[in-house]
Amino acid sequence: MATQVFVDWKGNPVNKKKHGGVRSSYFIYFMVVMGNIAFVPNMLNLVNYLQGTMHMGISSSSTTVTNFIGAACGFALLGAFLSDSYITRFKTILIFGPVDFLGYALLALQAHLPSLHPSDCDMNGQQNNCEQVHGFNSALLYIALYTTALGEGCVRASLPSLGGDQFDDKDPVELQLKTSFFNWFTFGISLGGFIGLTLVVWIENNKGWDIGFGVSALAILLGVLAVASGVSFYRNQIPKGSPLTRIVQVFVAAFKNRKLVLPENVNQLQHNCEDMDIIEVLPHTKGFKFLDKASINHGDTGTWSCTVTQVEETKIVLRMLPILISTVLGYLPTPVLLTFTVQQGSTMNTKLGKIHISPATLFVIPVIFQMVILVIYDQFIVPFARRITGYVGGITNLQRVGIGFAASALATCVAALVERKRKNIVEEHGLEDFETGVPMSVFWLALQFFLLGIVDVTSFVGLLEFFNGEASRGMKSIGTAIFWCVLGLASLLGTFLVDMVNKATRHGASGRGWLEGANLNKSHLDWFYWLVTILELVALFNYMYWARRYVYRHDPRIPQELTEIDDKDSSKTKDVVAI
Repeated sequence: MATQVFVDWKGNPVNKKKHGGVRSSYFIYFMVVMGNIAFVPNMLNLVNYLQGTMHMGISSSSTTVTNFIGAACGFALLGAFLSDSYITRFKTILIFGPVDFLGYALLALQAHLPSLHPSDCDMNGQQNNCEQVHGFNSALLYIALYTTALGEGCVRASLPSLGGDQFDDKDPVELQLKTSFFNWFTFGISLGGFIGLTLVVWIENNKGWDIGFGVSALAILLGVLAVASGVSFYRNQIPKGSPLTRIVQVFVAAFKNRKLVLPENVNQLQHNCEDMDIIEVLPHTKGFKFLDKASINHGDTGTWSCTVTQVEETKIVLRMLPILISTVLGYLPTPVLLTFTVQQGSTMNTKLGKIHISPATLFVIPVIFQMVILVIYDQFIVPFARRITGYVGGITNLQRVGIGFAASALATCVAALVERKRKNIVEEHGLEDFETGVPMSVFWLALQFFLLGIVDVTSFVGLLEFFNGEASRGMKSIGTAIFWCVLGLASLLGTFLVDMVNKATRHGASGRGWLEGANLNKSHLDWFYWLVTILELVALFNYMYWARRYVYRHDPRIPQELTEIDDKDSSKTKDVVAI
């Protein structure tokens, strides 16, 4: 770590004994838990709010949720740009955390005042009498949703990067702590989701949506206050200008110098520029030779001249693009399953004895699994696998992602089979015209929830660490934002797929597509799941092709220094992998 580019909250150089490390990450963990107490249950239960309170149809409520998820992930780019270029990651959280709070407060206000949402009606048998949200109320709904998405996205981009800044990649002990940090960061997401799915969802379904959104707003506020209280412990990276501008400069300079001949000796390229602050010096690498022309030193030191470091920073982004695109396709089933599974569950028998279980609460199953397996993985599997494979994380990040995508394909296959069974029961009992009361336990959905949990334990953590680790020091938040963009683009792609399937299948006497209307019993969700399964298998093989070709910027193997430490004192290793 180039410690000169890190300062404390007063702008003074950091002291590794006082700043950063595990102690500073505790404040970040708390914010992660609080943020996901709000976000996870509302992301999963929002479709019920849109259908039950706002009276939207199946397709429109599902696409609204996936668009909301996509927007939250897309806004991460804005937060990443600001935190990498102009303000610190800590300040980005302090600015946009209250914006997130405001979004939930607006949702609570709209849910509380009857004049701001449609009147209650019987969704069963009187669908034509249910007025869908429109006009000013519709505008308020979308303003509240996208204000929440703005705050959530910008905070998301900054939190993991701020946490990663607390550990030195050049220190072998802190390198392992950094790997462990991302496992515990994901554990915090799962813990927050568990609390939210058991508490917030119950409040929303039993005490009112206004109280549920209000509790979510309070959780965000507590998280922001916790992060703010850790101000004296953080290592804060000094912003050195926009990484996006540096990338544009490289392309422009490469185009201007396209007719020049590259020198045979790379040392003749422009390696440094005296008037440029460089966070991390990157060595010259092979490939993308057309970009190397941007750093030809021909005596012209104008505005658009570039250094080798700038060129290499651009190469890093280009090398990650195939992984980015293939993981977007691989993550497609996740947002689709998240929304439609809740709608499946709302038609089924939700009783557990005398207790009614909300379909969204079923996500507790994969969340509990995530928390258990993450602890087991971090404390036992990683140290064991590390000794066998020689990798710091036990296996590489991209291998971990591939396991998750295989589980995702299996999840959609299981979902299709369960939905076919549900439809058979609907037909046997003549329930096509009803939206609830299918005599089939909601716990039939548990297996696909369980498989979704495997996806989060593997692909989620693997991608988060990959994009953050491979990005250059000057664009760590951009790297994290790229990760969130994978999830966001997958959600938007899911919306696009639903719309295209509806248009392609809109024929016959009913003129309805597979997923149109408000009655799931008249849809063909099982056929749609089979289509998604096929697409996911294609995406998996495409991902495997690009993952095998990718060359890591940092060697994922254990540094020699750490191996020597482990050989001298194995007990220290136990302390390293445990936070």
